[in-house]
Amino acid sequence: MSAPPVPQRPAARPTDVRGLRRFVSERPPREERCELCGVAVAEDAHRHLVDTENRSLACACTPCAFLFERPGAAGGRFRAVPSRYLADPDHRLDDGAWELLRIPVGVAFFFRNAALDRPAAFYPSPAGATEAELDPSVWPAVADSTPLAALLEPDVEALLVRRSDGRSECYLVPIDICYELVGRMRLLWQGFDGGAEARADLEAFFRTVAQRARTVREEDRP
Repeated sequence: MSAPPVPQRPAARPTDVRGLRRFVSERPPREERCELCGVAVAEDAHRHLVDTENRSLACACTPCAFLFERPGAAGGRFRAVPSRYLADPDHRLDDGAWELLRIPVGVAFFFRNAALDRPAAFYPSPAGATEAELDPSVWPAVADSTPLAALLEPDVEALLVRRSDGRSECYLVPIDICYELVGRMRLLWQGFDGGAEARADLEAFFRTVAQRARTVREEDRP
């Protein structure tokens, strides 16, 4: 995926979105269909849209997703989840800042909720995505630690942070990848600390993210 535990409240959608059932079910995945036009969607053409009105993710075919890549399409209700991955090996989120966030595990993701005009923080747990009570005064400690925070597209991209064994990783990723991670951890979690299988899967997940991400460059900065 140590601070004193904090009260946890289950996140509102999109923690259990329809498009991500295959991440939290032991049954073989059923054929996915675009939730806009109804066409069957092949795995290599599978895209997601963020429904900003219902705070959920929807499966989409490539043509439908393309329609919503333009800001403001359909009145802004649907936004296509982009595919970029960026890494910041020089980020500076230290232990003190992490403790201020009061997140009880070593993995969290942050995104800007456009409707509420504020950042939100979530972390994986046995119950799914759990929202952390993010003190607005603490957010600058995160935002100032990496240029990736200023590059986030609201609702559709997230800052994914992992702290483990004295090292940390920081990536800008598509928001649906974060909910994929949540689903995988929910399925595999055992015991108090997640268990060996969940930890191994977490390592594999972050290896894949690291392989897909390119290091942020000066021209990426706003």
